[in-house]
Amino acid sequence: MRDPVALLQTLIREASVTPDSSGALDRVQELLAAMGFTCWRLPFQSPGAERIDNLFARLGTGSPHFCFAGHVDVVPAGDETKWTYPPFAAEIHDGILYGRGAVDMKGSVAAFCAAVARFLAERPASSLNGSISLLITGDEEGAAIDGTVKVLEWMQANGHVPDMCVVGEPSCTATVGDTIKVGRRGSLNTTLTVIGRQGHVAYPHKADNPIHKLVRILDRLASRQIDRGNEYFEPTSLQISTVDVGNRAVNVIPERATAHFNIRFNSDQTRAGLEAWITDECEKVIREMGGAYELHFSSNADVFLTQPGPLVETVSGAIRDITGIAPELSTGGGTSDARFIKNYCPVVEFGPLNATIHQTDEHIPVADLELTTAIYRRMLERCFG
Repeated sequence: MRDPVALLQTLIREASVTPDSSGALDRVQELLAAMGFTCWRLPFQSPGAERIDNLFARLGTGSPHFCFAGHVDVVPAGDETKWTYPPFAAEIHDGILYGRGAVDMKGSVAAFCAAVARFLAERPASSLNGSISLLITGDEEGAAIDGTVKVLEWMQANGHVPDMCVVGEPSCTATVGDTIKVGRRGSLNTTLTVIGRQGHVAYPHKADNPIHKLVRILDRLASRQIDRGNEYFEPTSLQISTVDVGNRAVNVIPERATAHFNIRFNSDQTRAGLEAWITDECEKVIREMGGAYELHFSSNADVFLTQPGPLVETVSGAIRDITGIAPELSTGGGTSDARFIKNYCPVVEFGPLNATIHQTDEHIPVADLELTTAIYRRMLERCFG
């Protein structure tokens, strides 16, 4: 139970590509149950979606309630012939453990379990002045609808909301301990379609080219500096990801032109404010050039920031104790399930290096896995004395 390397090899050998994570969850549940945790398997299935299996396990009933959160589902391996070692074999070569999920994030789940086992080996579970829990989902790499979101709702309904939570996403950049994620930018997806009138390129006066208007709108949006960032967040960024007209003919003006773009926004912005700005720019161009447009917005990630306090100090202090490093408090990168957990309790992200996430030959040095385990164990010692 105390060996994160052996456990990680076991988890990697369960090829738990989203949404099929049951085998990996079985292994985690077996281990936690052997340590005295009460375990609940929580499957959820939205209409039209595949069934998602999840696990919540808790030891103790009191406060403080410290939760480790993560996922055992992984992205596909891709072309397995390009891997130096098979992606689901979990082979170790020259002190490096290779496999899909080694860092994102079966490595952290293995470290969670080993850290708890080592912590409990020093004291009987009955003497725990609080409670420890693990929230492990099978839907983080998927739609993120029937995983952590639904488990959190169940936890709240059944009296299991934690006082603090550490998500084990790989957070570090150069060495284990150099970065804690204390917040994330919000994410706003936009689909913009401009509608014109199809015609021959030689007779533009008989058509209405929607591409010209779409390009004008995109230029106005993309050329604006939305903000300069602030003490905690980098500047808000708008990135155009696709432009499509569905037209293979070089002599035809299309009827419709569509673009997709994403805005990663900081705490100086709100989703409502950004949507209003985008709509206003569309209206201005349509008034100038005529035509019509359609806008669709979607977002499941609000901006959040966990301010310095007991949780940040517990995690930072554990890193300092084990490594001597004073970690950077960062809000960079993409989204994680912390965006859902922050609605229930303070949350930060800390895990191993993120250099090979989702890549061919994803791997983690055995020494890094051991170091991460030691830091998680030290968090528990700081939290529970």
